[in-house]
Amino acid sequence: MDTLLRTHNKLELLPTLHGFAEKQHLVSTSKLQNQVFRIASRNIHPCRNGTVKARGSALLELVPETKKENLEFDLPAYDPSRGIVVDLAVVGGGPAGLAIAQQVSEAGLLVCSIDPSPKLIWPNNYGVWVDEFEAMDLLDCLDTTWSGAVVYTDDNSKKYLDRPYGRVNRKQLKSKMLQKCVTNGVKFHQAKVIKVIHEESKSLLICNDGITINATVVLDATGFSRCLVQYDKPYNPGYQVAYGIMAEVEEHPFDLDKMLFMDWRDSHLNEKLELKDKNRKIPTFLYAMPFSSTKIFLEETSLVARPGLRFEDIQERMVARLKHLGIKVKSIEEDERCVIPMGGPLPVLPQRVVGIGGTAGMVHPSTGYMVARTLAAAPVVAKSIVQYLGSDRSLSGNELSAEVWKDLWPIERRRQREFFCFGMDILLKLDLQGTRRFFDAFFDLEPHYWHGFLSSRLFLPELLFFGLSLFSHASNASRIEIMAKGTVPLVNMMNNLIQDTD
Repeated sequence: MDTLLRTHNKLELLPTLHGFAEKQHLVSTSKLQNQVFRIASRNIHPCRNGTVKARGSALLELVPETKKENLEFDLPAYDPSRGIVVDLAVVGGGPAGLAIAQQVSEAGLLVCSIDPSPKLIWPNNYGVWVDEFEAMDLLDCLDTTWSGAVVYTDDNSKKYLDRPYGRVNRKQLKSKMLQKCVTNGVKFHQAKVIKVIHEESKSLLICNDGITINATVVLDATGFSRCLVQYDKPYNPGYQVAYGIMAEVEEHPFDLDKMLFMDWRDSHLNEKLELKDKNRKIPTFLYAMPFSSTKIFLEETSLVARPGLRFEDIQERMVARLKHLGIKVKSIEEDERCVIPMGGPLPVLPQRVVGIGGTAGMVHPSTGYMVARTLAAAPVVAKSIVQYLGSDRSLSGNELSAEVWKDLWPIERRRQREFFCFGMDILLKLDLQGTRRFFDAFFDLEPHYWHGFLSSRLFLPELLFFGLSLFSHASNASRIEIMAKGTVPLVNMMNNLIQDTD
Protein backbone atom coordinates (compact mmCIF):
# COMPACT_ATOMS: atom_id res chain seq x y z
CA MET A 1 0.00 0.00 0.00
CA ASP A 2 3.17 2.81 0.08
CA THR A 3 0.22 4.29 0.30
CA LEU A 4 3.17 4.94 -0.53
CA LEU A 5 1.87 4.57 -2.67
CA ARG A 6 2.92 4.10 -5.01
CA THR A 7 7.19 4.12 -5.92
CA HIS A 8 7.32 2.01 -9.45
CA ASN A 9 7.64 2.66 -9.45
CA LYS A 10 6.97 4.20 -13.44
CA LEU A 11 10.25 5.27 -14.86
CA GLU A 12 12.55 3.55 -12.49
CA LEU A 13 10.39 1.54 -12.64
CA LEU A 14 9.47 2.10 -9.07
CA PRO A 15 6.43 0.34 -7.50
CA THR A 16 3.77 2.83 -6.76
CA LEU A 17 4.01 4.91 -3.84
CA HIS A 18 1.11 3.03 -2.78
CA GLY A 19 2.42 0.84 -0.20
CA PHE A 20 0.98 1.12 3.25
CA ALA A 21 2.81 4.25 3.85
CA GLU A 22 4.10 5.49 0.71
CA LYS A 23 2.55 5.67 -2.63
CA GLN A 24 4.20 5.32 -5.83
CA HIS A 25 1.77 5.36 -8.69
CA LEU A 26 2.97 3.73 -11.78
CA VAL A 27 2.53 3.55 -15.45
CA SER A 28 5.13 1.25 -16.89
CA THR A 29 6.05 -0.08 -20.30
CA SER A 30 8.45 -2.76 -19.10
CA LYS A 31 8.05 -6.36 -20.22
CA LEU A 32 7.05 -7.56 -16.75
CA GLN A 33 4.71 -4.65 -16.23
CA ASN A 34 3.00 -5.35 -19.54
CA GLN A 35 2.55 -8.99 -18.57
CA VAL A 36 0.96 -7.99 -15.28
CA PHE A 37 -1.13 -5.36 -17.02
CA ARG A 38 -2.62 -7.96 -19.35
CA ILE A 39 -3.55 -10.09 -16.36
CA ALA A 40 -5.17 -7.21 -14.51
CA SER A 41 -7.02 -5.50 -17.34
CA ARG A 42 -8.41 -7.97 -19.84
CA ASN A 43 -11.48 -5.85 -20.53
CA ILE A 44 -9.80 -2.44 -20.66
CA HIS A 45 -9.22 -0.82 -24.00
CA PRO A 46 -6.26 1.33 -25.13
CA CYS A 47 -6.88 4.90 -26.27
CA ARG A 48 -5.04 6.93 -28.86
CA ASN A 49 -2.91 8.63 -26.22
CA GLY A 50 -1.75 5.35 -24.72
CA THR A 51 -3.89 5.63 -21.60
CA VAL A 52 -6.50 3.02 -20.81
CA LYS A 53 -10.21 3.51 -20.44
CA ALA A 54 -12.95 1.13 -19.42
CA ARG A 55 -15.92 1.33 -21.75
CA GLY A 56 -19.14 2.80 -20.50
CA SER A 57 -17.80 4.99 -17.70
CA ALA A 58 -18.70 8.68 -17.92
CA LEU A 59 -16.14 9.43 -15.22
CA LEU A 60 -13.29 8.10 -17.32
CA GLU A 61 -14.28 10.26 -20.24
CA LEU A 62 -12.91 13.15 -18.17
CA VAL A 63 -9.38 11.71 -18.20
CA PRO A 64 -7.12 14.11 -20.13
CA GLU A 65 -4.42 13.12 -22.55
CA THR A 66 -1.15 12.25 -20.89
CA LYS A 67 1.30 15.17 -20.86
CA LYS A 68 5.00 14.60 -20.37
CA GLU A 69 6.87 17.39 -18.64
CA ASN A 70 10.63 17.73 -18.78
CA LEU A 71 12.95 19.67 -16.51
CA GLU A 72 14.97 22.48 -18.04
CA PHE A 73 18.37 21.11 -17.13
CA ASP A 74 21.63 21.22 -19.00
CA LEU A 75 22.92 17.72 -18.31
CA PRO A 76 26.58 17.03 -19.16
CA ALA A 77 26.64 14.20 -21.70
CA TYR A 78 28.83 11.11 -21.56
CA ASP A 79 31.47 11.24 -24.32
CA PRO A 80 31.97 7.73 -25.74
CA SER A 81 34.88 8.87 -27.93
CA ARG A 82 37.12 9.21 -24.89
CA GLY A 83 36.91 5.49 -24.13
CA ILE A 84 36.92 6.09 -20.37
CA VAL A 85 35.97 3.28 -17.96
CA VAL A 86 33.58 4.91 -15.49
CA ASP A 87 33.61 3.72 -11.91
CA LEU A 88 29.83 3.27 -11.77
CA ALA A 89 27.17 3.02 -14.46
CA VAL A 90 23.66 3.55 -13.07
CA VAL A 91 20.92 2.13 -15.30
CA GLY A 92 17.65 3.92 -14.52
CA GLY A 93 16.97 7.53 -13.59
CA GLY A 94 14.35 7.17 -10.89
CA PRO A 95 14.76 8.29 -7.26
CA ALA A 96 16.91 5.31 -6.25
CA GLY A 97 19.23 5.51 -9.23
CA LEU A 98 19.79 9.24 -8.92
CA ALA A 99 20.30 8.99 -5.16
CA ILE A 100 23.16 6.52 -5.59
CA ALA A 101 24.66 8.42 -8.55
CA GLN A 102 24.67 11.55 -6.42
CA GLN A 103 26.23 9.93 -3.37
CA VAL A 104 28.91 7.90 -5.17
CA SER A 105 29.97 10.93 -7.23
CA GLU A 106 30.29 12.98 -4.04
CA ALA A 107 33.26 10.73 -3.19
CA GLY A 108 35.03 11.81 -6.38
CA LEU A 109 34.25 8.69 -8.40
CA LEU A 110 33.24 8.90 -12.07
CA VAL A 111 29.57 8.05 -12.54
CA CYS A 112 27.43 7.72 -15.67
CA SER A 113 23.62 7.74 -15.43
CA ILE A 114 21.85 5.96 -18.30
CA ASP A 115 18.13 6.55 -18.87
CA PRO A 116 15.88 6.95 -21.96
CA SER A 117 14.32 10.15 -20.52
CA PRO A 118 16.75 11.68 -18.01
CA LYS A 119 14.93 15.04 -17.78
CA LEU A 120 11.37 13.69 -17.58
CA ILE A 121 9.56 14.54 -14.35
CA TRP A 122 8.44 11.30 -12.74
CA PRO A 123 4.73 10.86 -13.44
CA ASN A 124 4.00 9.13 -10.13
CA ASN A 125 2.37 10.70 -7.11
CA TYR A 126 4.43 9.83 -4.04
CA GLY A 127 2.93 9.89 -0.55
CA VAL A 128 5.19 9.36 2.48
CA TRP A 129 5.26 9.60 6.24
CA VAL A 130 6.82 12.97 7.07
CA ASP A 131 9.23 11.55 9.65
CA GLU A 132 10.83 9.34 6.99
CA PHE A 133 11.62 12.25 4.70
CA GLU A 134 12.71 14.37 7.65
CA ALA A 135 15.29 11.71 8.56
CA MET A 136 16.74 12.02 5.04
CA ASP A 137 16.74 15.84 5.05
CA LEU A 138 14.10 15.95 2.30
CA LEU A 139 11.35 18.00 3.96
CA ASP A 140 11.83 20.68 1.30
CA CYS A 141 10.64 18.11 -1.24
CA LEU A 142 7.14 17.83 0.28
CA ASP A 143 4.57 20.18 -1.24
CA THR A 144 1.63 19.23 1.02
CA THR A 145 1.45 17.76 4.50
CA TRP A 146 -1.36 16.56 6.74
CA SER A 147 -1.17 16.43 10.54
CA GLY A 148 -2.27 12.81 10.58
CA ALA A 149 -4.31 10.15 8.86
CA VAL A 150 -7.68 8.44 9.19
CA VAL A 151 -8.65 4.78 8.81
CA TYR A 152 -12.20 3.44 8.50
CA THR A 153 -12.31 -0.31 9.11
CA ASP A 154 -16.13 -0.30 8.76
CA ASP A 155 -19.08 2.09 9.05
CA ASN A 156 -18.82 2.14 12.85
CA SER A 157 -15.06 2.31 13.37
CA LYS A 158 -12.89 5.34 12.67
CA LYS A 159 -9.26 5.46 13.79
CA TYR A 160 -6.99 8.52 13.92
CA LEU A 161 -3.31 7.96 13.17
CA ASP A 162 -1.17 10.56 14.89
CA ARG A 163 1.60 10.52 12.31
CA PRO A 164 2.03 13.38 9.80
CA TYR A 165 1.80 12.43 6.14
CA GLY A 166 2.98 14.27 3.05
CA ARG A 167 2.93 14.32 -0.72
CA VAL A 168 6.27 14.50 -2.49
CA ASN A 169 6.91 17.35 -4.89
CA ARG A 170 8.40 15.11 -7.55
CA LYS A 171 9.63 18.05 -9.64
CA GLN A 172 11.51 19.48 -6.65
CA LEU A 173 12.91 16.09 -5.63
CA LYS A 174 14.24 15.26 -9.09
CA SER A 175 15.59 18.80 -9.58
CA LYS A 176 17.43 18.60 -6.27
CA MET A 177 18.95 15.23 -7.12
CA LEU A 178 19.93 16.22 -10.66
CA GLN A 179 21.54 19.45 -9.50
CA LYS A 180 23.73 17.59 -7.01
CA CYS A 181 24.65 15.02 -9.67
CA VAL A 182 25.65 17.76 -12.11
CA THR A 183 27.68 19.56 -9.43
CA ASN A 184 29.48 16.30 -8.63
CA GLY A 185 30.39 15.66 -12.26
CA VAL A 186 27.97 12.86 -13.13
CA LYS A 187 27.68 12.28 -16.88
CA PHE A 188 24.37 11.40 -18.52
CA HIS A 189 23.57 9.19 -21.49
CA GLN A 190 20.07 9.21 -22.97
CA ALA A 191 19.50 5.64 -24.10
CA LYS A 192 18.29 2.22 -23.04
CA VAL A 193 20.70 -0.55 -22.06
CA ILE A 194 19.89 -3.70 -24.04
CA LYS A 195 22.77 -5.95 -23.04
CA VAL A 196 25.69 -6.20 -20.63
CA ILE A 197 28.88 -8.17 -21.25
CA HIS A 198 31.04 -8.82 -18.21
CA GLU A 199 34.80 -9.07 -18.30
CA GLU A 200 37.08 -9.79 -15.37
CA SER A 201 37.45 -6.24 -14.07
CA LYS A 202 34.87 -4.26 -16.03
CA SER A 203 31.52 -4.56 -17.81
CA LEU A 204 30.41 -3.37 -21.24
CA LEU A 205 26.92 -1.84 -21.37
CA ILE A 206 25.55 -1.91 -24.90
CA CYS A 207 22.85 0.71 -25.52
CA ASN A 208 20.08 0.81 -28.12
CA ASP A 209 21.77 3.76 -29.85
CA GLY A 210 24.86 1.65 -30.60
CA ILE A 211 27.00 3.24 -27.87
CA THR A 212 28.97 1.00 -25.51
CA ILE A 213 29.79 2.25 -22.01
CA ASN A 214 32.56 0.63 -19.98
CA ALA A 215 32.10 0.51 -16.21
CA THR A 216 33.77 -1.09 -13.23
CA VAL A 217 30.43 -1.49 -11.39
CA VAL A 218 26.94 -1.73 -12.92
CA LEU A 219 23.86 -0.78 -10.89
CA ASP A 220 20.39 -1.82 -12.06
CA ALA A 221 17.84 0.75 -10.84
CA THR A 222 15.15 0.00 -13.43
CA GLY A 223 12.53 -1.15 -10.95
CA PHE A 224 10.08 -3.94 -11.72
CA SER A 225 11.35 -4.34 -15.25
CA ARG A 226 14.28 -6.29 -13.73
CA CYS A 227 16.33 -5.21 -16.71
CA LEU A 228 19.72 -6.61 -15.74
CA VAL A 229 19.43 -8.31 -12.34
CA GLN A 230 18.95 -12.06 -12.63
CA TYR A 231 16.48 -14.33 -10.80
CA ASP A 232 16.72 -18.12 -10.66
CA LYS A 233 13.47 -19.05 -8.89
CA PRO A 234 9.85 -19.08 -10.13
CA TYR A 235 8.31 -15.62 -9.84
CA ASN A 236 4.79 -15.79 -8.44
CA PRO A 237 4.18 -12.64 -6.37
CA GLY A 238 0.97 -11.13 -5.12
CA TYR A 239 -0.16 -7.96 -6.88
CA GLN A 240 -1.29 -4.65 -5.51
CA VAL A 241 -3.49 -2.92 -8.09
CA ALA A 242 -4.85 0.60 -7.80
CA TYR A 243 -6.58 3.24 -9.88
CA GLY A 244 -6.33 6.91 -8.89
CA ILE A 245 -7.39 10.33 -10.13
CA MET A 246 -6.28 13.87 -9.31
CA ALA A 247 -9.65 15.57 -9.54
CA GLU A 248 -11.50 18.83 -9.23
CA VAL A 249 -14.79 18.14 -7.46
CA GLU A 250 -17.80 20.16 -6.43
CA GLU A 251 -17.14 19.15 -2.83
CA HIS A 252 -16.00 16.21 -0.71
CA PRO A 253 -16.67 15.10 2.88
CA PHE A 254 -13.06 14.77 4.11
CA ASP A 255 -11.13 16.78 6.73
CA LEU A 256 -8.52 18.94 4.98
CA ASP A 257 -6.07 18.42 7.85
CA LYS A 258 -6.13 14.62 7.58
CA MET A 259 -5.37 12.29 4.71
CA LEU A 260 -7.54 9.22 4.27
CA PHE A 261 -5.18 6.29 4.62
CA MET A 262 -7.69 3.47 4.30
CA ASP A 263 -11.46 3.32 3.95
CA TRP A 264 -12.72 -0.28 4.02
CA ARG A 265 -16.41 0.67 4.22
CA ASP A 266 -18.66 -1.06 1.70
CA SER A 267 -22.08 0.56 2.23
CA HIS A 268 -21.70 2.12 -1.22
CA LEU A 269 -22.28 -1.35 -2.66
CA ASN A 270 -25.53 -2.14 -0.80
CA GLU A 271 -27.57 -1.85 -3.98
CA LYS A 272 -25.02 -3.69 -6.11
CA LEU A 273 -25.18 -7.18 -4.63
CA GLU A 274 -22.96 -8.88 -7.20
CA LEU A 275 -20.29 -6.21 -6.83
CA LYS A 276 -20.61 -6.33 -3.04
CA ASP A 277 -20.03 -10.08 -3.07
CA LYS A 278 -16.89 -9.65 -5.19
CA ASN A 279 -15.66 -6.98 -2.78
CA ARG A 280 -16.37 -9.30 0.14
CA LYS A 281 -14.04 -11.90 -1.35
CA ILE A 282 -11.28 -9.55 -2.59
CA PRO A 283 -11.81 -6.16 -0.93
CA THR A 284 -10.61 -2.75 -2.05
CA PHE A 285 -10.23 0.43 -0.02
CA LEU A 286 -10.21 4.15 -0.75
CA TYR A 287 -7.07 6.26 -0.23
CA ALA A 288 -7.45 10.02 -0.50
CA MET A 289 -5.32 13.17 -0.19
CA PRO A 290 -7.51 16.30 0.10
CA PHE A 291 -5.68 19.45 -1.04
CA SER A 292 -8.61 21.85 -0.80
CA SER A 293 -12.39 21.72 -0.58
CA THR A 294 -12.52 21.12 -4.33
CA LYS A 295 -9.21 19.44 -5.23
CA ILE A 296 -8.44 15.91 -4.11
CA PHE A 297 -6.49 12.80 -5.06
CA LEU A 298 -8.68 9.67 -4.88
CA GLU A 299 -7.46 6.12 -5.29
CA GLU A 300 -9.24 2.78 -5.06
CA THR A 301 -6.79 0.04 -4.11
CA SER A 302 -6.63 -3.74 -3.91
CA LEU A 303 -4.05 -4.32 -1.17
CA VAL A 304 -2.82 -7.67 -2.47
CA ALA A 305 -4.29 -10.48 -4.55
CA ARG A 306 -3.09 -13.30 -6.74
CA PRO A 307 -3.82 -12.79 -9.57
CA GLY A 308 -4.33 -9.04 -9.38
CA LEU A 309 -7.76 -7.48 -9.77
CA ARG A 310 -8.74 -6.02 -13.13
CA PHE A 311 -8.68 -2.24 -13.40
CA GLU A 312 -12.24 -2.42 -14.72
CA ASP A 313 -13.42 -3.95 -11.42
CA ILE A 314 -11.55 -1.37 -9.34
CA GLN A 315 -12.87 1.53 -11.41
CA GLU A 316 -16.43 0.25 -11.07
CA ARG A 317 -16.06 0.14 -7.29
CA MET A 318 -14.59 3.64 -7.24
CA VAL A 319 -17.48 5.09 -9.26
CA ALA A 320 -20.00 3.52 -6.86
CA ARG A 321 -18.08 4.81 -3.83
CA LEU A 322 -17.81 8.39 -5.10
CA LYS A 323 -21.52 8.45 -5.91
CA HIS A 324 -22.35 7.20 -2.42
CA LEU A 325 -20.09 9.85 -0.83
CA GLY A 326 -21.73 12.57 -2.91
CA ILE A 327 -18.49 13.41 -4.70
CA LYS A 328 -19.19 14.85 -8.15
CA VAL A 329 -16.09 15.04 -10.30
CA LYS A 330 -15.91 18.14 -12.51
CA SER A 331 -12.55 17.43 -14.14
CA ILE A 332 -9.58 15.08 -13.88
CA GLU A 333 -6.08 16.51 -14.00
CA GLU A 334 -4.39 13.10 -14.27
CA ASP A 335 -5.11 9.47 -13.65
CA GLU A 336 -2.81 6.70 -12.45
CA ARG A 337 -2.80 2.95 -12.82
CA CYS A 338 -0.63 1.00 -10.44
CA VAL A 339 0.42 -2.62 -10.57
CA ILE A 340 2.95 -3.58 -7.91
CA PRO A 341 4.39 -7.10 -7.65
CA MET A 342 4.74 -7.94 -3.94
CA GLY A 343 6.78 -10.72 -2.37
CA GLY A 344 8.27 -13.41 -4.54
CA PRO A 345 11.89 -14.54 -4.38
CA LEU A 346 14.93 -12.35 -3.95
CA PRO A 347 17.31 -12.11 -6.92
CA VAL A 348 20.35 -14.35 -7.15
CA LEU A 349 22.66 -13.37 -4.28
CA PRO A 350 25.32 -12.41 -5.11
CA GLN A 351 25.66 -11.64 -8.82
CA ARG A 352 27.77 -9.35 -10.98
CA VAL A 353 25.18 -6.60 -11.47
CA VAL A 354 24.22 -4.73 -8.29
CA GLY A 355 20.55 -3.83 -7.78
CA ILE A 356 18.47 -1.28 -5.87
CA GLY A 357 14.71 -0.81 -5.47
CA GLY A 358 12.14 -3.01 -7.18
CA THR A 359 14.69 -4.88 -9.26
CA ALA A 360 16.45 -5.96 -6.04
CA GLY A 361 13.30 -7.23 -4.31
CA MET A 362 13.00 -4.22 -1.99
CA VAL A 363 9.23 -3.69 -2.19
CA HIS A 364 7.60 -4.26 1.20
CA PRO A 365 5.91 -7.68 0.69
CA SER A 366 3.01 -6.88 3.03
CA THR A 367 2.27 -3.32 1.97
CA GLY A 368 3.77 -2.44 -1.42
CA TYR A 369 5.84 0.23 0.31
CA MET A 370 9.21 1.04 -1.26
CA VAL A 371 10.11 4.68 -1.91
CA ALA A 372 11.37 5.75 1.51
CA ARG A 373 12.90 2.31 2.14
CA THR A 374 14.85 2.52 -1.12
CA LEU A 375 16.02 6.08 -0.56
CA ALA A 376 17.14 5.12 2.94
CA ALA A 377 19.09 2.17 1.51
CA ALA A 378 20.84 4.30 -1.13
CA PRO A 379 23.55 5.55 1.27
CA VAL A 380 24.29 1.95 2.29
CA VAL A 381 24.84 0.88 -1.32
CA ALA A 382 26.74 4.06 -2.20
CA LYS A 383 29.05 3.76 0.82
CA SER A 384 29.72 0.13 -0.03
CA ILE A 385 30.58 0.92 -3.66
CA VAL A 386 32.87 3.78 -2.62
CA GLN A 387 34.57 1.59 -0.01
CA TYR A 388 35.32 -1.26 -2.40
CA LEU A 389 36.35 1.11 -5.18
CA GLY A 390 38.84 2.69 -2.80
CA SER A 391 42.36 3.79 -3.60
CA ASP A 392 43.85 0.31 -3.40
CA ARG A 393 41.21 -1.22 -5.74
CA SER A 394 41.82 -4.57 -4.08
CA LEU A 395 38.43 -5.89 -5.20
CA SER A 396 36.86 -5.91 -8.65
CA GLY A 397 34.37 -7.81 -10.76
CA ASN A 398 32.41 -10.55 -9.03
CA GLU A 399 34.18 -10.10 -5.68
CA LEU A 400 33.33 -6.41 -5.48
CA SER A 401 29.67 -6.95 -6.42
CA ALA A 402 29.36 -9.75 -3.86
CA GLU A 403 30.43 -7.41 -1.07
CA VAL A 404 27.93 -4.74 -2.13
CA TRP A 405 25.09 -7.26 -2.27
CA LYS A 406 26.05 -8.46 1.20
CA ASP A 407 25.74 -4.92 2.54
CA LEU A 408 22.37 -4.39 0.81
CA TRP A 409 20.86 -7.71 1.94
CA PRO A 410 22.51 -8.70 5.25
CA ILE A 411 20.91 -11.65 6.98
CA GLU A 412 18.85 -9.46 9.34
CA ARG A 413 17.24 -7.73 6.33
CA ARG A 414 16.56 -11.08 4.65
CA ARG A 415 14.92 -12.37 7.83
CA GLN A 416 12.86 -9.21 8.08
CA ARG A 417 11.66 -9.66 4.50
CA GLU A 418 10.78 -13.28 5.20
CA PHE A 419 8.50 -12.13 8.02
CA PHE A 420 6.88 -9.55 5.75
CA CYS A 421 6.26 -12.26 3.14
CA PHE A 422 4.59 -14.29 5.89
CA GLY A 423 2.31 -11.30 6.51
CA MET A 424 1.50 -11.06 2.81
CA ASP A 425 0.58 -14.75 2.66
CA ILE A 426 -1.96 -14.20 5.45
CA LEU A 427 -3.39 -11.05 3.86
CA LEU A 428 -3.86 -12.95 0.59
CA LYS A 429 -6.27 -15.31 2.38
CA LEU A 430 -8.40 -12.72 4.18
CA ASP A 431 -11.81 -11.63 2.93
CA LEU A 432 -13.29 -8.22 3.76
CA GLN A 433 -14.32 -9.10 7.31
CA GLY A 434 -10.98 -10.73 8.03
CA THR A 435 -9.13 -7.74 6.60
CA ARG A 436 -11.17 -5.36 8.75
CA ARG A 437 -10.44 -7.36 11.88
CA PHE A 438 -6.74 -7.44 11.00
CA PHE A 439 -6.38 -3.68 10.58
CA ASP A 440 -8.60 -2.98 13.56
CA ALA A 441 -6.00 -4.81 15.68
CA PHE A 442 -3.02 -3.50 13.68
CA PHE A 443 -3.76 0.18 14.27
CA ASP A 444 -4.56 -0.45 17.95
CA LEU A 445 -0.94 -1.45 18.52
CA GLU A 446 1.54 0.89 20.16
CA PRO A 447 2.72 3.38 17.49
CA HIS A 448 6.26 1.98 17.76
CA TYR A 449 5.03 -1.31 16.30
CA TRP A 450 2.81 -0.16 13.45
CA HIS A 451 5.20 2.69 12.58
CA GLY A 452 8.10 0.24 12.54
CA PHE A 453 6.25 -2.37 10.50
CA LEU A 454 5.18 0.08 7.80
CA SER A 455 8.62 1.70 7.66
CA SER A 456 10.70 -1.51 7.76
CA ARG A 457 12.31 -0.49 11.06
CA LEU A 458 11.52 -3.67 12.99
CA PHE A 459 13.87 -6.64 12.89
CA LEU A 460 13.77 -10.09 14.45
CA PRO A 461 13.18 -10.66 17.34
CA GLU A 462 11.23 -7.38 17.60
CA LEU A 463 9.01 -8.54 14.76
CA LEU A 464 8.12 -11.57 16.86
CA PHE A 465 6.98 -9.25 19.66
CA PHE A 466 5.03 -7.30 17.02
CA GLY A 467 3.29 -10.53 16.00
CA LEU A 468 2.48 -11.47 19.59
CA SER A 469 1.17 -7.97 20.31
CA LEU A 470 -0.99 -8.06 17.19
CA PHE A 471 -2.38 -11.45 18.22
CA SER A 472 -3.19 -10.17 21.72
CA HIS A 473 -5.04 -7.13 20.33
CA ALA A 474 -7.02 -9.21 17.82
CA SER A 475 -10.58 -10.33 18.41
CA ASN A 476 -11.27 -14.00 19.13
CA ALA A 477 -12.59 -14.44 15.58
CA SER A 478 -9.43 -12.88 14.16
CA ARG A 479 -7.20 -15.07 16.33
CA ILE A 480 -8.93 -18.20 15.10
CA GLU A 481 -8.64 -17.00 11.51
CA ILE A 482 -4.96 -16.16 11.88
CA MET A 483 -4.22 -19.59 13.35
CA ALA A 484 -6.23 -21.38 10.67
CA LYS A 485 -4.88 -19.45 7.69
CA GLY A 486 -1.44 -18.66 9.01
CA THR A 487 -0.19 -22.10 9.98
CA VAL A 488 1.16 -23.12 6.57
CA PRO A 489 2.76 -19.70 5.88
CA LEU A 490 4.29 -19.82 9.37
CA VAL A 491 5.84 -23.22 8.72
CA ASN A 492 7.17 -22.02 5.36
CA MET A 493 8.66 -18.92 6.98
CA MET A 494 10.38 -20.96 9.70
CA ASN A 495 11.84 -23.36 7.14
CA ASN A 496 13.15 -20.48 5.05
CA LEU A 497 14.66 -18.80 8.09
CA ILE A 498 16.43 -22.00 9.08
CA GLN A 499 17.81 -22.57 5.58
CA ASP A 500 18.99 -18.97 5.08
CA THR A 501 22.44 -18.57 6.62
CA ASP A 502 25.41 -16.35 5.77
